[in-house]
Amino acid sequence: MLKNYFKIALRNLARHRGHALINISGLAVGITVCLIIFMVIRFELSFDNYHDKKNRIYRVLTEYHHPNVPAFTSKAVPFAMSRALNAEFPQIEKTAPLYKEENAQIMVLDHDGKPVNGFREETGVFFTQPALFDIFHFEWLAGTPSSLNDPNVVVLSKDTAAKYFGSWQEAMGKSLKWNNAETLEVVGVLETIPKNTDLQFKVVISYGTGYTSRFLTSDDWDSTNGDFGTFVLLADNVSASSINKQLGSFAKEKKSEGNEDIHLLQPLADIHYDTKTGNFSGRSIGAPLINVLWIIAVFILLIACVNFINLSTAQAVNRFKEIGVRKVLGGSRIQLRIQFLTETFMMVLVAIAFSFGIVAVSLKYIGGLFDVPLNYEMLAVPEVLLFFALIAVSVTLLAGFYPSIVLSRFSPSDALKSKISNYGGGGISLRRGLVVFQFAIAQILIIGTIIMVRQMDYLMNQPLGFEKEALVSVPIPEDSISVGKVDYLKNRLAAVNGIKNVSFSYGTPISDGNWWTNFQFNNAEEDTDFFVICKSIDHEYLPTYKMTLVAGRNVRALKTTKEFLINETLMKKLGFSNPEEVLNKEVNLGDGDVVGPIVGVLKDFHARSFKRGLDPVLMATEARWFDRAGIKLASNTALNTIQEVEDIWGETFPNYIFQYDFLDAQVASYYEQERRLSGMYKISAVLAIFLSCLGLYGLASFLVAQRTKEAGIRKVLGATKRSIVYLFSKEFIVLIIIAFCIAAPISGFFMAQWLENYAYGIDITWMVFILGGVATLVIALSTVGYQAFRAANNSPVKSLRTE
Repeated sequence: MLKNYFKIALRNLARHRGHALINISGLAVGITVCLIIFMVIRFELSFDNYHDKKNRIYRVLTEYHHPNVPAFTSKAVPFAMSRALNAEFPQIEKTAPLYKEENAQIMVLDHDGKPVNGFREETGVFFTQPALFDIFHFEWLAGTPSSLNDPNVVVLSKDTAAKYFGSWQEAMGKSLKWNNAETLEVVGVLETIPKNTDLQFKVVISYGTGYTSRFLTSDDWDSTNGDFGTFVLLADNVSASSINKQLGSFAKEKKSEGNEDIHLLQPLADIHYDTKTGNFSGRSIGAPLINVLWIIAVFILLIACVNFINLSTAQAVNRFKEIGVRKVLGGSRIQLRIQFLTETFMMVLVAIAFSFGIVAVSLKYIGGLFDVPLNYEMLAVPEVLLFFALIAVSVTLLAGFYPSIVLSRFSPSDALKSKISNYGGGGISLRRGLVVFQFAIAQILIIGTIIMVRQMDYLMNQPLGFEKEALVSVPIPEDSISVGKVDYLKNRLAAVNGIKNVSFSYGTPISDGNWWTNFQFNNAEEDTDFFVICKSIDHEYLPTYKMTLVAGRNVRALKTTKEFLINETLMKKLGFSNPEEVLNKEVNLGDGDVVGPIVGVLKDFHARSFKRGLDPVLMATEARWFDRAGIKLASNTALNTIQEVEDIWGETFPNYIFQYDFLDAQVASYYEQERRLSGMYKISAVLAIFLSCLGLYGLASFLVAQRTKEAGIRKVLGATKRSIVYLFSKEFIVLIIIAFCIAAPISGFFMAQWLENYAYGIDITWMVFILGGVATLVIALSTVGYQAFRAANNSPVKSLRTE
């Protein structure tokens, strides 16, 4: 019997090849989207799940409580935190500090201590203690965690060791020089770090090496550092809530009077999904985005299943006699349903095979779009195979169950006499509802995509308050000898034809790694009760970045004179409305470290991304803090000029590796997740409208075929081609308009919620909805109109002969 079901199913699929092709292609696209999103979500949900003690691992957070500022949480903690928790909390089994360094320079040394190769590691360089590897599970190829007890030693990941020495086996016992300061001995090699961890180690230096030696004895409980964190391993049967209660009183005892900041533990399982607090990899994904991915996957699959239901029920009219004969010969409803479900199952299997092939050939592109390391091995893991099985069963039931009921319920006499109308009963009403459902989803995605693209354009083109084009940011060495060469470097660069301006500073105008501090204003005894972003600049900073003064003047070039610039937001926070009134007021920064007058007020500019509002900014003339050069290039000779800059750099700092970033690329990187999300929405919208129109095309072809005689009679009675096209199209126009009325408020509501994540966003106008609705209507009518035009263009004689 089962063999017979499959044989008949194959014959029916071969007989109705066009119908089968539309259904299989639609299902294949829907299953492909589902599979891709499933693989992406599976990867994201696997972060740090492989650690043996994952349920007992926590990180310490700081919750800041400052006057006039809403409370916020950071991964930054005082340097004394790890040592104090280890000494005073017996419920904590292990504690480990972790300090991240960016843009570290690593030189490979030969046996004589001479550099033979150099690398600039933008990320992946950390300082920690052996306890971290008792908390987290990382495989060791050579060495042991206890090797990190000594200063001036380093552990490399397998990939990094191979990059430095050719193979990881050659690394042990070799020497590296870190930032031209400390010589480090390689004492261990870690197995390749899994991609699904936020601790992406490349170089692990022993805690206490170099400037981290002062962290070991720090008693400063009021200062925190965004690159410094602490992880703890709780003892068995100890709850984080009990520790959090104790941390409140513990912090008050340590901190100075008036400091209301508190500390709390965050489970390892929450870290990767905390987009506000962030992590050491700089890559996180929030639960709302994961939910959006699931919703898109389900919607696309539902649209594909709706296509199948619509086409299968519409095609029922062509199988009435077959059904009647089967019933007369003794076929039961159950047998007929099994037959139709078998046909569906075979189409699902073929669709899955096509889907598998599509995914296999597009893994590289998909991985780049989602920033996920996808590979062929991931297609063979048990979870993916189980996913295929679940998809095969669920889609067969979802897409085949209703058509099998519709096709099997006809009475034999009516079926054989062809008395069943394709337009009667609830079938057509259901199909109308499904068409509305399809196009409602498609229009939600289209409207959402339009809003997202407009918001991205707004973010990228909105004036920042400074110039970002053709500006190169070059990190400079911070040791005292190199700082002494700044003037020489500046003079050499200024002489290059392709360079318009050169400025040295601490930080570019916009950055996510800002230094926040408070200060004493106008000879006040206490520091301000709010924090500001502090930057160190020279007199070329304003002309280089094209920043505008609203009052006062620029700072002078004299290094011995300490002067300050502030922005309008800081001026208002200090209680002034007229910028002239704040000029010459004294600022005391760092308890007398830098003291001087405010000489100018800058027009507000964005010091962080548009996800944030305008921040108060304080700029000081302090060369000791310079960490980069900002170089304004003539855009027509940028590449040649950069080569000249690199040559001059090599002559000035022969022991340092040249590295640069374009400021506009840096600004764009702040919206990387939005860019990926926008790309995903575009693809989803295109697929949704494609699937919807694919089903509409098939449905329209069936409906037109059933009304061929009607079209012929109308033409004989004088109907024009235009009126016939309108006759066949008007029903779909009404359905798409209904879908638009459903989609517009839903998409508007959710996109308004999304825009609330930004301090600056576009206004959602009716034009966005009209554009989305008209686009959908035009595409859909092009699909239906083709079939309607064919019916209207047929000869009446041919139409009337059609049975």
